[in-house]
Amino acid sequence: MTRPRISFEFFPPRNLEASFRLWETVQALAPLKPGFVSVTYGAGGTTRQLTHEAVTTIGKNYGLNVAAHLTCVDATKAETMEIAASYAAAGVREIVALRGDAPQGAARFTPHPEGFADSVELIEALAATGDFTLRVGAYPEPHPEAADAGADVRWLKRKIDAGATSAITQFFFEADTFLRFRDACAAAGIAAPIIPGILPIDSWAGTKRFAARCGTSVPQWLDDAFGGVTGEGAAALSVRLCADLCARLLAEGVEDLHFYTLNRPHLTLAVCRELGVAAGLEAVA
Repeated sequence: MTRPRISFEFFPPRNLEASFRLWETVQALAPLKPGFVSVTYGAGGTTRQLTHEAVTTIGKNYGLNVAAHLTCVDATKAETMEIAASYAAAGVREIVALRGDAPQGAARFTPHPEGFADSVELIEALAATGDFTLRVGAYPEPHPEAADAGADVRWLKRKIDAGATSAITQFFFEADTFLRFRDACAAAGIAAPIIPGILPIDSWAGTKRFAARCGTSVPQWLDDAFGGVTGEGAAALSVRLCADLCARLLAEGVEDLHFYTLNRPHLTLAVCRELGVAAGLEAVA
């Protein structure tokens, strides 16, 4: 099996306990030498300052290549570009450029009157600075707001054409979901790398709620597999299924895997060990 290039997603802490968890996660996974790590931006831009602090601290203290999430939500163009400039000044060279989710309580995304209308406008503005490598989101299953089955491919092509150099997908549960999307992107003329987003299942009930919000389909066989399994049995099942998913992707020519860690390193580390990436590292409880 080919050894993959790996990357991780973290989210910024909102309180002291969460802060400890973030730094424990970074410490546990940094020795795997990821190609990059990303730090999310809360819905509605609610963690804007926390994201900035986490990005700069991770880059400075751990020497990791950090990609900061940046969205269009609830900010003017000037405010958004000011944040981007502060990242550039801090030595951050990668941004994950996203439209972003609607603020809490809002039914759907509405552009700020003086803000970017969508992710394509944001990407064009960031690309024009010449300061960043730009990554974007991609949806192997229809985005909840997609107009039709092909909309996500067309939209991704617009984002790549606007200046993005790679895409990271929403998580999915079956390899064929990603492989069909990759084929559709290639047929549409998208040559940029599309990195599958991998979610090790920490809580099956929580994962199903997350999937419902994201438009990720839950296969019946997976729901059946986790039915009645708890504790160490659930963790072992999660690692086995996630490692099998990654192995299938690697067998189909995938070279990069992006893990959504949820700031809980143990499952991600266990999967990486199964893939031969974390050989020799101590297990994380």
